Amino acid sequence: MSLPLLLSAHLKKLKLPTVAKYAEPLARDAEENNLSYIAYLNALMEQEVSQREENQQKERIRRANFPILKTLEAFDFTALPGLNKNKVLTLSQGDFLEKKENVLCIGNSGTGKTHLAIAIALSVCRKGKRVRFTTAANLVNELLAAQDNHDLPRLQRTWSKYDLVVIDELGYVPFSRTGAQLLFQFCSERYERASMIITSNLEFSEWTQVFVDDKLTAALLDRLTHHAHILLMNGESYRFRQSMRRQENEALTAGRAGEIG
Repeated sequence: MSLPLLLSAHLKKLKLPTVAKYAEPLARDAEENNLSYIAYLNALMEQEVSQREENQQKERIRRANFPILKTLEAFDFTALPGLNKNKVLTLSQGDFLEKKENVLCIGNSGTGKTHLAIAIALSVCRKGKRVRFTTAANLVNELLAAQDNHDLPRLQRTWSKYDLVVIDELGYVPFSRTGAQLLFQFCSERYERASMIITSNLEFSEWTQVFVDDKLTAALLDRLTHHAHILLMNGESYRFRQSMRRQENEALTAGRAGEIG
């Protein structure tokens, strides 16, 4: 059995490649199992819908601009016994987006803040939400460039379309006064309108190192923490633990080789 040329042409014109792909095998299956025309059509449409949803999900993940894909399954919760795993799993369901709440991951370097932020964001992205990942430094540079080009309103409208914005590494690079003001404005515009996940290696009391102005810092923290889930993630560096394990394994391997030699 093969599709008539005219039918193939119609499906191509209507942009139904999945229907074209499964029309023949599902027709054979329907014939063998004595399925009705409606049952056959339903099976065919299910394939088309499923493929489109998969394609849309892949496109949302691509547009999210994640530097690398990280999952909660791969996160080592045992390394941070103070972190509430159930709370993190609940956040990954995305209900906080409906409530316009924020998630703040605060802790020293190497404890998995970026991993956790990406994992939560990836989870809600797969549930159909529009997500965008950026570092604090890149976002500020983008805002400064837009202001210089008199294009700030357009950029702000673009960012406002995302259900969730992940701002990574706040605190690693200090900002100019103008940069700090632009970031404050960016966060203020999302306040009670849309959610953010922010990671920082600084305690809240140290944020003045980044934003320079005490009043600006206080006003920003007031907005960010008003409707927020705060995840404290202080502990031994994950990268440091990995490095130590690698060195131990290398030493063990070398020792065994010496015994054999």
